[in-house]
Amino acid sequence: MDKKDVAKILEEIGLLLQIKGENPFKVRAYERGARAVEMLNEDLDTLVKEKRLNQIDGIGKALEQKIEELVTTGRLRYYEDLKKEFPETLFELLKIPGLGPKRVHILYNELGISTLGELEYACMENRLLNLPGFGKKVQENILKGLEYLKRYRDRFLLPDALMLGDSILDRIKEHPRVVQANLAGSLRRKRELIKDIDILVSSLQPEEVMDYFVKIPEVKDVVGKGETKSSVRLENGMAADLRVVQPEQYPYALHHFTGSKEHNTAMRHYAKGIGLKMNEYGLFEEHTQKIIPCRSEEEVFQALGMQYIVPELREDMGEIQSALEHRLPNVVQKEDIKGIFHVHSHYSDGISGIAELAAEAKALGYGYIGISDHSQSAFYAQGLKKDDILRQHQEIDRLNSALDGFRILKGIEVDILPDGSLDYPDDLLATFDFVIAAVHSRFSMNKDEMTRRIIDALDNPYVTVLAHPTGRLLLSRQEYPLNMEKILEKAAEKGVYMEINANPHRLDLDWRLCKIGKDLGVKFVIGTDAHDLDSLRFSVYGVWMAQKGWLEKGDILNCLDYHELEGMLRAARRQQN
Repeated sequence: MDKKDVAKILEEIGLLLQIKGENPFKVRAYERGARAVEMLNEDLDTLVKEKRLNQIDGIGKALEQKIEELVTTGRLRYYEDLKKEFPETLFELLKIPGLGPKRVHILYNELGISTLGELEYACMENRLLNLPGFGKKVQENILKGLEYLKRYRDRFLLPDALMLGDSILDRIKEHPRVVQANLAGSLRRKRELIKDIDILVSSLQPEEVMDYFVKIPEVKDVVGKGETKSSVRLENGMAADLRVVQPEQYPYALHHFTGSKEHNTAMRHYAKGIGLKMNEYGLFEEHTQKIIPCRSEEEVFQALGMQYIVPELREDMGEIQSALEHRLPNVVQKEDIKGIFHVHSHYSDGISGIAELAAEAKALGYGYIGISDHSQSAFYAQGLKKDDILRQHQEIDRLNSALDGFRILKGIEVDILPDGSLDYPDDLLATFDFVIAAVHSRFSMNKDEMTRRIIDALDNPYVTVLAHPTGRLLLSRQEYPLNMEKILEKAAEKGVYMEINANPHRLDLDWRLCKIGKDLGVKFVIGTDAHDLDSLRFSVYGVWMAQKGWLEKGDILNCLDYHELEGMLRAARRQQN
């Protein structure tokens, strides 16, 4: 069991103890222990074997024994017994925004609520109004949160679905009767949330392929099995559909089953207008029913007089007319990204040192990395005080002096306070190469208040980037109320970059808003929001969202190489001064 697994279990124990109503000092001990394990620079197994865990700040004797048990046996009896004290459904309540462990404790102990259904019924009966720490507003927010969960139930984050989809696709391609195979549907279009996995295959022996598909290890239940389509439920709960067509039908079927539904409808409407019939079986002359032979998707678009429309753009957002006029964007590619922004180190809530992060970014082929730890108001994330900033800048200067062909940029993720001011004075902000401004508190402000708060922050001349602009957490928290058009207009006016936060839980700015922002003249930056080395690879998710938002290389700050970027940042600093 590695340090991430151990830290996660310690965090869960702290959560369970809060729900149980235990002493807050005991709860914090597990939270501190989880943090200490997560930030270890030494190998956890070695520390356990050498009995040196108690030398780590935040790990006392009781925690040492539990961590040793986890590492040596892979289990923890205390944790397992603690979980048995609560119904498993109770933890579903924590998915509701605003329902932390303390409120769940009250709901469970006062009203016996342990499921989402019981919670909704209690709200409808106004049973939460007089509970301590609740009231009318909290009850209304819980109902909104329940509605949000219902809307996105059975949805999965893009990387989780893609990993599983690619694994199944690789298995299918191994079958000797498979001629061609590809992912289709929303997964091929790189939507941020995926309901099911669609796979398209061409084969002359579809029955053999179907028999093989329903027996692969990932399948839990077979929902339906036919000659051309089979549906299964996978071990993780996702649905997956396999369709098999004849090889000559494959290009038309791949377009059709990639979708979107709205794109397909618009394509069929256009085809009909020029005397053609279009469906999953082919492209036909309407009067003679003669098929127009196409060997690839590209040839299907060519036969319609269009540029090839990449799957990411097939959302009926004007792509058909643009393809007819041969003015589709040359969308940004992964290899266009030259550096990484929005990276947290162990100075705040990251788990890696700056030297480690820089080395990993360089190994990934990037030319620079922008460190941006949290500011002082983010006490929950160990936000940086002035002395911490000075110490960090000295370390970055020292590292840069020894680096060849790679640069570390000094940045900060500074909190936007409720009144729209920033968490540091301007003279301190002036010491950074770039400043990322972000909202991390008071999400309940109304639309006008939140819009004004952010617009006021964008007026600060030191703000370079607005981070995760809508505040959404996919499958967990809705965006806060905002007038995004006003914010985008302000960003364009002030030259502030809008972040496309590439963390799969955020993917914020929404790709639909990227296209609107681009039309207004906004520029963008893809930020990883990395808190460890693995997260530095998140850039690709941001690239996909940028593609869906019609963005090109010239629209994105970190498509500049370091020398171009340095010149731009230097010019911005001169303007501020």
